[in-house]
Amino acid sequence: MRIDIISVVPELLESPLGHSIMKRAQNKGLLEVQVHHLRKWAVNEYGQVDDYQYGGGAGMVMMCEPLAKAIDELSLDRKYDAVIYMTPDGERFEQRTANRLSLLENLVIICGHYKGIDQRIRDEYVTMEISIGDYVLSGGELAAAVVTDAVARLLPGVLNDETSALTDSFQDDLLAPPVYTRPADFRGRKVPEILLSGDLRKVEEWRFEQALQRTRERRPDILGE
Repeated sequence: MRIDIISVVPELLESPLGHSIMKRAQNKGLLEVQVHHLRKWAVNEYGQVDDYQYGGGAGMVMMCEPLAKAIDELSLDRKYDAVIYMTPDGERFEQRTANRLSLLENLVIICGHYKGIDQRIRDEYVTMEISIGDYVLSGGELAAAVVTDAVARLLPGVLNDETSALTDSFQDDLLAPPVYTRPADFRGRKVPEILLSGDLRKVEEWRFEQALQRTRERRPDILGE
């Protein structure tokens, strides 16, 4: 999979995408992430990529020309399956969205900044708008890193244990059950006996019951309750 990210502050993406699982995925050749500085396509020698709003109002708007040139140039080398704009008024990002995106090959992610991007770019180029929650960040870079991480970890071969992602929260519309490791007794708090029994069928039944209980207590909306 290849993900191209367009940003006015590309430095914000260096750490999230340059370590841990994201780094290993790229080293294995399973994921390619290219971060592009929008000012490469600026409208003048001063690096301008934003301007005042028509109609007045506080805040600057990212201009059409730089974004259009960036997407057009990137599209010369490959066909993109989705052009994604990170925005607070987009579709709420969920595990099922990550699952769907993980089946694609080439993605462009536009990181919004200031008051956002000119609506005409959204109308002409953007095929999917994503929000990671009902709040506003200083820019779309952190949100783009969240989406990239959530999608990339689903690619075959990225995780050492490929079944791990299948048991994450939300994969089966349930929150994950409690998990334990050594020691079996920590300050008097003991690991449930069923997990030490070696009976895999009963362990799975327990985990399902715990996941159902946790979901009912913490996120009844997932169950429609």
